[in-house]
Amino acid sequence: MADSNPYIQSLMEANPLREPALRSVIQALQLLRGSHGLDVGCGIGLQALLLAEAVGPEGYVTGLDIDPELLAFAENLVAKAGLSGQITFREGDARHLPFHKNTFDWAWSADCVGYPAGELAPFLEELARVVKTEGSVVVLGWSSQQVLPGYPLLEARLNATCSGYAPFLQGKGPELHFARALQAFRDAGLRDVKAQTFVGEVQAPFEKGEREALASLFTMLWKEPTSAELSDDWTEYRRLSAPDSPDFILDTPGYYGFFTYTMVRGKVQ
Repeated sequence: MADSNPYIQSLMEANPLREPALRSVIQALQLLRGSHGLDVGCGIGLQALLLAEAVGPEGYVTGLDIDPELLAFAENLVAKAGLSGQITFREGDARHLPFHKNTFDWAWSADCVGYPAGELAPFLEELARVVKTEGSVVVLGWSSQQVLPGYPLLEARLNATCSGYAPFLQGKGPELHFARALQAFRDAGLRDVKAQTFVGEVQAPFEKGEREALASLFTMLWKEPTSAELSDDWTEYRRLSAPDSPDFILDTPGYYGFFTYTMVRGKVQ
Protein backbone atom coordinates (compact mmCIF):
# COMPACT_ATOMS: atom_id res chain seq x y z
CA MET A 1 0.00 0.00 0.00
CA ALA A 2 1.64 3.23 -1.13
CA ASP A 3 1.23 6.68 0.37
CA SER A 4 2.54 10.14 -0.43
CA ASN A 5 3.51 10.81 3.22
CA PRO A 6 7.21 9.83 3.56
CA TYR A 7 6.78 8.88 7.22
CA ILE A 8 3.87 6.56 6.47
CA GLN A 9 5.80 5.08 3.57
CA SER A 10 8.81 4.41 5.82
CA LEU A 11 6.60 2.67 8.39
CA MET A 12 5.12 0.42 5.73
CA GLU A 13 8.54 -0.36 4.30
CA ALA A 14 9.96 -1.23 7.73
CA ASN A 15 7.08 -3.49 8.72
CA PRO A 16 8.42 -6.76 7.23
CA LEU A 17 11.50 -6.29 9.42
CA ARG A 18 9.68 -5.32 12.59
CA GLU A 19 6.58 -7.50 12.52
CA PRO A 20 8.17 -10.88 13.47
CA ALA A 21 9.83 -9.31 16.53
CA LEU A 22 6.63 -7.52 17.53
CA ARG A 23 4.70 -10.77 17.24
CA SER A 24 7.17 -12.34 19.68
CA VAL A 25 6.65 -9.49 22.13
CA ILE A 26 2.87 -9.72 21.94
CA GLN A 27 2.95 -13.50 22.28
CA ALA A 28 5.00 -13.14 25.48
CA LEU A 29 2.33 -10.86 26.95
CA GLN A 30 -0.30 -13.63 26.80
CA LEU A 31 -3.14 -11.16 26.44
CA LEU A 32 -6.47 -12.63 27.47
CA ARG A 33 -8.77 -13.64 24.66
CA GLY A 34 -11.76 -11.35 24.62
CA SER A 35 -9.97 -8.53 26.44
CA HIS A 36 -10.22 -4.84 25.52
CA GLY A 37 -6.91 -3.01 25.12
CA LEU A 38 -5.57 0.43 24.29
CA ASP A 39 -2.79 1.07 21.77
CA VAL A 40 -1.37 4.51 22.59
CA GLY A 41 0.55 6.20 19.80
CA CYS A 42 -0.92 3.66 17.39
CA GLY A 43 0.35 5.41 14.27
CA ILE A 44 -0.93 3.71 11.12
CA GLY A 45 -2.44 0.76 12.98
CA LEU A 46 0.07 -1.99 12.21
CA GLN A 47 0.44 -3.01 15.85
CA ALA A 48 -3.29 -2.69 16.49
CA LEU A 49 -3.76 -5.43 13.90
CA LEU A 50 -1.34 -7.72 15.74
CA LEU A 51 -2.90 -6.93 19.12
CA ALA A 52 -6.39 -7.65 17.76
CA GLU A 53 -5.16 -10.99 16.47
CA ALA A 54 -3.86 -11.81 19.94
CA VAL A 55 -7.14 -11.07 21.76
CA GLY A 56 -9.22 -12.92 19.17
CA PRO A 57 -12.46 -12.00 17.41
CA GLU A 58 -14.23 -11.60 20.75
CA GLY A 59 -11.64 -9.02 21.87
CA TYR A 60 -11.34 -5.34 21.04
CA VAL A 61 -8.54 -2.82 20.47
CA THR A 62 -8.77 0.97 20.61
CA GLY A 63 -5.96 2.88 18.92
CA LEU A 64 -5.12 6.45 19.87
CA ASP A 65 -2.85 8.92 18.09
CA ILE A 66 -2.49 12.68 17.89
CA ASP A 67 -2.00 12.74 14.10
CA PRO A 68 -5.26 12.61 12.09
CA GLU A 69 -3.43 11.68 8.88
CA LEU A 70 -1.94 8.59 10.49
CA LEU A 71 -5.34 7.66 11.91
CA ALA A 72 -7.02 8.00 8.52
CA PHE A 73 -4.46 5.62 7.04
CA ALA A 74 -4.95 3.24 10.00
CA GLU A 75 -8.71 3.17 9.52
CA ASN A 76 -8.29 2.34 5.84
CA LEU A 77 -5.75 -0.39 6.66
CA VAL A 78 -8.05 -1.98 9.23
CA ALA A 79 -11.04 -1.78 6.90
CA LYS A 80 -9.10 -3.59 4.18
CA ALA A 81 -8.27 -6.30 6.74
CA GLY A 82 -11.98 -6.63 7.57
CA LEU A 83 -11.43 -5.74 11.23
CA SER A 84 -13.27 -2.43 11.57
CA GLY A 85 -15.66 -4.09 14.01
CA GLN A 86 -12.81 -5.12 16.27
CA ILE A 87 -10.45 -2.14 16.02
CA THR A 88 -11.42 1.52 16.28
CA PHE A 89 -9.32 4.67 16.44
CA ARG A 90 -9.54 7.95 18.26
CA GLU A 91 -7.60 11.17 18.01
CA GLY A 92 -6.10 12.34 21.29
CA ASP A 93 -3.09 13.23 23.42
CA ALA A 94 -1.24 10.37 25.12
CA ARG A 95 -0.63 12.55 28.19
CA HIS A 96 -4.32 13.41 28.54
CA LEU A 97 -6.19 10.29 27.51
CA PRO A 98 -9.83 10.90 26.53
CA PHE A 99 -11.11 7.85 28.43
CA HIS A 100 -12.71 7.20 31.79
CA LYS A 101 -10.94 5.49 34.66
CA ASN A 102 -10.85 1.66 34.55
CA THR A 103 -11.86 1.46 30.88
CA PHE A 104 -9.33 -1.07 29.54
CA ASP A 105 -7.95 -4.47 30.49
CA TRP A 106 -4.48 -3.45 29.31
CA ALA A 107 -2.60 -0.60 27.64
CA TRP A 108 0.26 -0.81 25.16
CA SER A 109 2.55 1.87 23.76
CA ALA A 110 5.54 1.38 21.44
CA ASP A 111 8.22 3.89 20.38
CA CYS A 112 6.08 6.70 21.74
CA VAL A 113 6.18 8.95 24.83
CA GLY A 114 9.39 8.52 26.83
CA TYR A 115 11.27 6.87 24.00
CA PRO A 116 14.24 7.09 23.69
CA ALA A 117 14.30 9.44 26.69
CA GLY A 118 11.82 11.55 28.59
CA GLU A 119 9.70 11.88 31.71
CA LEU A 120 7.82 8.58 31.77
CA ALA A 121 6.09 8.56 35.16
CA PRO A 122 3.26 11.04 34.33
CA PHE A 123 2.54 9.15 31.10
CA LEU A 124 2.50 5.82 32.96
CA GLU A 125 0.19 7.24 35.64
CA GLU A 126 -2.21 8.28 32.88
CA LEU A 127 -2.10 4.81 31.32
CA ALA A 128 -2.67 3.22 34.72
CA ARG A 129 -5.67 5.50 35.30
CA VAL A 130 -7.55 4.07 32.33
CA VAL A 131 -6.57 0.42 32.99
CA LYS A 132 -8.49 -1.77 35.41
CA THR A 133 -6.97 -3.12 38.61
CA GLU A 134 -4.66 -6.09 37.86
CA GLY A 135 -4.49 -4.96 34.24
CA SER A 136 -1.15 -4.52 32.48
CA VAL A 137 0.66 -1.41 31.28
CA VAL A 138 3.23 -2.18 28.59
CA VAL A 139 5.79 0.16 27.02
CA LEU A 140 8.06 -0.97 24.20
CA GLY A 141 11.07 0.65 22.57
CA TRP A 142 13.62 -0.19 19.88
CA SER A 143 16.81 -0.59 21.94
CA SER A 144 19.71 -1.55 19.65
CA GLN A 145 20.81 -2.72 16.24
CA GLN A 146 23.78 -4.38 14.59
CA VAL A 147 23.14 -4.16 10.87
CA LEU A 148 26.56 -3.39 9.41
CA PRO A 149 28.31 -6.74 9.93
CA GLY A 150 32.07 -6.50 9.67
CA TYR A 151 32.13 -2.76 10.45
CA PRO A 152 31.70 -2.57 14.26
CA LEU A 153 33.64 0.66 14.75
CA LEU A 154 31.84 2.46 11.96
CA GLU A 155 28.47 1.29 13.26
CA ALA A 156 29.34 2.33 16.82
CA ARG A 157 30.26 5.84 15.66
CA LEU A 158 27.10 6.13 13.59
CA ASN A 159 24.97 4.87 16.48
CA ALA A 160 26.47 7.53 18.75
CA THR A 161 24.99 10.21 16.51
CA CYS A 162 21.95 8.33 15.23
CA SER A 163 19.72 10.90 13.53
CA GLY A 164 16.72 8.71 14.28
CA TYR A 165 16.87 9.40 18.02
CA ALA A 166 19.89 11.54 18.92
CA PRO A 167 17.83 14.78 18.83
CA PHE A 168 15.48 13.32 21.46
CA LEU A 169 18.39 12.63 23.83
CA GLN A 170 19.80 16.13 23.88
CA GLY A 171 19.48 17.79 27.27
CA LYS A 172 18.05 14.65 28.89
CA GLY A 173 19.66 13.26 32.06
CA PRO A 174 20.61 9.57 32.22
CA GLU A 175 17.77 8.88 34.64
CA LEU A 176 15.30 9.77 31.87
CA HIS A 177 16.66 7.26 29.37
CA PHE A 178 14.29 4.49 28.33
CA ALA A 179 16.75 1.86 29.61
CA ARG A 180 15.92 3.09 33.13
CA ALA A 181 12.17 2.75 32.69
CA LEU A 182 11.87 0.15 35.46
CA GLN A 183 12.13 2.84 38.11
CA ALA A 184 9.66 5.08 36.29
CA PHE A 185 7.11 2.23 36.38
CA ARG A 186 7.60 1.87 40.12
CA ASP A 187 7.38 5.63 40.64
CA ALA A 188 4.05 5.54 38.80
CA GLY A 189 2.72 3.03 41.36
CA LEU A 190 2.79 -0.04 39.15
CA ARG A 191 3.76 -3.39 40.65
CA ASP A 192 5.37 -6.62 39.41
CA VAL A 193 7.51 -4.51 37.10
CA LYS A 194 9.63 -6.47 34.63
CA ALA A 195 11.80 -5.77 31.61
CA GLN A 196 12.49 -8.14 28.75
CA THR A 197 14.44 -7.78 25.51
CA PHE A 198 13.52 -9.46 22.24
CA VAL A 199 15.80 -10.05 19.26
CA GLY A 200 14.78 -9.62 15.65
CA GLU A 201 17.06 -11.27 13.14
CA VAL A 202 17.54 -11.02 9.40
CA GLN A 203 19.84 -12.95 7.11
CA ALA A 204 20.40 -13.66 3.45
CA PRO A 205 18.63 -14.90 1.46
CA PHE A 206 16.02 -12.34 2.48
CA GLU A 207 12.33 -12.97 2.95
CA LYS A 208 9.84 -10.85 1.01
CA GLY A 209 10.19 -7.17 1.88
CA GLU A 210 13.18 -7.60 4.20
CA ARG A 211 15.75 -6.12 1.82
CA GLU A 212 13.66 -2.98 1.25
CA ALA A 213 12.97 -2.75 4.98
CA LEU A 214 16.67 -2.82 5.83
CA ALA A 215 17.47 -0.21 3.20
CA SER A 216 14.74 1.99 4.67
CA LEU A 217 16.15 1.40 8.16
CA PHE A 218 19.56 2.63 7.06
CA THR A 219 17.96 5.89 5.94
CA MET A 220 15.90 6.32 9.11
CA LEU A 221 18.83 5.69 11.44
CA TRP A 222 21.56 7.68 9.73
CA LYS A 223 20.11 10.38 7.52
CA GLU A 224 22.82 13.03 7.53
CA PRO A 225 26.31 13.51 9.02
CA THR A 226 26.09 15.56 12.20
CA SER A 227 29.58 17.05 12.14
CA ALA A 228 32.59 17.57 9.92
CA GLU A 229 34.45 14.97 11.96
CA LEU A 230 32.11 12.32 10.60
CA SER A 231 32.72 13.10 6.93
CA ASP A 232 34.99 10.09 6.35
CA ASP A 233 32.62 7.82 8.26
CA TRP A 234 29.71 9.16 6.22
CA THR A 235 31.50 8.46 2.94
CA GLU A 236 32.19 4.90 4.06
CA TYR A 237 28.64 4.47 5.28
CA ARG A 238 27.16 5.68 2.01
CA ARG A 239 29.38 3.20 0.14
CA LEU A 240 27.87 0.40 2.21
CA SER A 241 24.25 1.55 2.50
CA ALA A 242 23.33 2.92 -0.94
CA PRO A 243 21.36 0.30 -2.90
CA ASP A 244 23.02 1.41 -6.15
CA SER A 245 26.53 1.03 -4.70
CA PRO A 246 28.61 -1.91 -5.95
CA ASP A 247 29.54 -2.46 -2.28
CA PHE A 248 25.96 -2.41 -0.92
CA ILE A 249 26.24 -4.39 2.29
CA LEU A 250 22.99 -6.27 1.75
CA ASP A 251 24.61 -7.92 -1.26
CA THR A 252 27.29 -9.43 1.00
CA PRO A 253 27.17 -13.25 0.84
CA GLY A 254 25.94 -14.60 4.16
CA TYR A 255 24.64 -11.23 5.40
CA TYR A 256 23.34 -11.37 8.99
CA GLY A 257 22.04 -8.56 11.17
CA PHE A 258 19.92 -8.17 14.26
CA PHE A 259 18.09 -5.59 16.35
CA THR A 260 16.37 -5.56 19.72
CA TYR A 261 13.15 -4.33 21.26
CA THR A 262 12.96 -3.87 25.03
CA MET A 263 9.61 -4.21 26.76
CA VAL A 264 8.83 -2.93 30.25
CA ARG A 265 5.55 -3.85 31.87
CA GLY A 266 3.80 -3.62 35.20
CA LYS A 267 0.41 -4.23 36.77
CA VAL A 268 -2.10 -1.69 38.05
CA GLN A 269 -2.70 -1.92 41.79
